[in-house]
Amino acid sequence: MKNHEYFIRKCNELAKVGIGNVSPNPMVGSIIVYKNKIIGQGFHEKYGKEHAEVNAIKSVKDISLLKKSTLYVNLEPCCHFGKTPPCSELIIKEEIPTVVVGCLDPNPKVSGNGIKKLKENSIKVIYGILEKECLELNKRFFTFIQKKRPYIILKWAKSADNFIAPIDQTKPFWMTSEQSRMIVHRWRSEEDSIFVGTNTVILDNPSLDVRLIAGENPIRIIIDKNLSFNKDMNVFNNESKTIIFNEIKTLSSATNYYLKVNFKNLISEMLNELYNMDITSIIVEGGAYTLNKFIDKNIYDEVRVFTTKKLLKKGIKSPIIPDIKKILSKSIDNDLLDIYIK
Repeated sequence: MKNHEYFIRKCNELAKVGIGNVSPNPMVGSIIVYKNKIIGQGFHEKYGKEHAEVNAIKSVKDISLLKKSTLYVNLEPCCHFGKTPPCSELIIKEEIPTVVVGCLDPNPKVSGNGIKKLKENSIKVIYGILEKECLELNKRFFTFIQKKRPYIILKWAKSADNFIAPIDQTKPFWMTSEQSRMIVHRWRSEEDSIFVGTNTVILDNPSLDVRLIAGENPIRIIIDKNLSFNKDMNVFNNESKTIIFNEIKTLSSATNYYLKVNFKNLISEMLNELYNMDITSIIVEGGAYTLNKFIDKNIYDEVRVFTTKKLLKKGIKSPIIPDIKKILSKSIDNDLLDIYIK
């Protein structure tokens, strides 16, 4: 059992390399072991490209050893045709005798059928190894499949006296240190999309990109009810796609997608539309009004809050952190980062 845990943990480490590149697919890593030695490994590198098990099998130099080896994978092998052929069929074809799986795939197209297919072809299957860790790794994918909405992260920064911004703000205002901002940019690169409210777009003119690090820009999501924003604003540049929820029109262009929705149920309609677009995660970065809407409706999965040593004395009140489990508290320069999960 300890050997199984060791190799599944290695699969999880491999899988993480694909973060930000494989959505709407899950992050998957796979290792092939012969006589307790790793002879092949691979991970799902990019959506639409070969899956982890295929890459692991292809990396084995002596393919005759496959018939005597064990394949480890953090998520149940697929058994359906998507962008690529089923991984279970290749495992069967190569006559790999044993497969060890971290957790089952909740996708209705798989959902135990991958394991069933392997067993029907006389392959020994062991599953549920480090299941909790494997589920945590792909929390975005599981939320998307099971709740039919993106995984939602609420993020904000507040002063030591619990304000999120000056009350008389007329230009962009940085609450946190540059190191903290770099961490935020890394977070953005790991998620499918980023969302800010109307006032944040007007007051900050944000780019909502990852310019401080090397990585993929997320899809930008904004609210422009009456389509009154100046098209010279940064959210309309060509660095990334922007989805504009509004009450006027639905129209698609090269980088901008205008989507007409009912503002009476804005958050629900927005999340439903994002689900239909295969957007599996969203980081909500403000402002206070927008963050409070998600908190009040209890529609979120994770909260990340920076607290600085700055004192504003007056300003826009920070949202109240929900009474949920704190999983991390860490000092970054002069800032304190707290992360909570439901």
